[in-house]
Amino acid sequence: MKTRIEQLTNYMDQRAIDAVLITMPKHVYYLTDYASDPHERFLGLLMVRGAEPQLIVPALDFEAAQAASSVKSIHTHTDTENPYEVLSKLMPTGIRTLGLEKEYMTVSRFEAISQAVGAAVYTEIDEPLREMRVIKTPDEVVRMKHAVRIIEDVLRAGIAQVKPGVTEIELVAELEYQMKKLGASGPSFSTMVLAGEKSALPHGVPGSRAIREGELLLFDLGVYADGYASDITRTFAVGDISVEQAKIYQTVLQANQLAIEATSPNATLASLDQAAREHITAAGYGPYFMHRLGHGLGMDVHEYPSVHSQNQDLLRSGMVFTIEPGIYVPSVGGVRIEDDVLVTDHGVEVLTSFPKELTVIGF
Repeated sequence: MKTRIEQLTNYMDQRAIDAVLITMPKHVYYLTDYASDPHERFLGLLMVRGAEPQLIVPALDFEAAQAASSVKSIHTHTDTENPYEVLSKLMPTGIRTLGLEKEYMTVSRFEAISQAVGAAVYTEIDEPLREMRVIKTPDEVVRMKHAVRIIEDVLRAGIAQVKPGVTEIELVAELEYQMKKLGASGPSFSTMVLAGEKSALPHGVPGSRAIREGELLLFDLGVYADGYASDITRTFAVGDISVEQAKIYQTVLQANQLAIEATSPNATLASLDQAAREHITAAGYGPYFMHRLGHGLGMDVHEYPSVHSQNQDLLRSGMVFTIEPGIYVPSVGGVRIEDDVLVTDHGVEVLTSFPKELTVIGF
């Protein structure tokens, strides 16, 4: 936590930013080790150049913040008090430039902060936070591996419940029960189970459709554990599937493997997408792969970087992201195979280990 605070302080010094106010709960956690969901109440980490950081929390969370936070100067507000008055009293006079998370800030909150602070310039602080978060520390990698192990155990338990007549939403309920049972704080996004023709919907919504033989069954799920996310997709055959469905599966599997093989320091993000996309296009399914190859993963299930064909940013050791090519053919079905990968000094480590060869679930 101290190193992260120092990194942000150095950025403030370099840019002559007088103060920074962090209000996104995940960033407060990232910088202080205090995790909280304040709901509509105000939570803020105030950093003023030349002064110790100060944390503003709802009064009902004071004991929790005191126990967890590396920042020891903690100020509170009750539900009947104006938190921006607390902020105004803590803010030194003469603040000209205040850094804010503009991508997270609402207009109403900005207006309240602006009135309380009265700075001449409000500058974004999203970029340095993004750059800090994109390179995962060994501790963060350990936490992410833990989240991956949980979701893979959840998936195994879910597959065991596939039987005649079971519906997509019943499988979702079983999966999310297993998440809590196995130690996750909850799903990292809406759990997806899609059968048959619905597997061809990249962002389909599970419903009352029953699982039937001779079709594809897609699971896309993840959890939060110890503050970090996992995200995995596997597609299965329910009984015997068609020759075309099997071809689609093998095409996606090879695309997934080619993108993983292309992952190494100093490769471009675009080159990974292109490795998978070119293979899918050569197999005749180019129009049916209509989304990016993957996305960054960490404290958020979707974060920087975006792995698409136009992103020329270079891979760096410590980056974690998904590789998830897919083919979605209406009325035939869809296949997506998603892994979580870590860029290492010498190449890539695949964090997900759940088998990817076509698995047939028999009734």
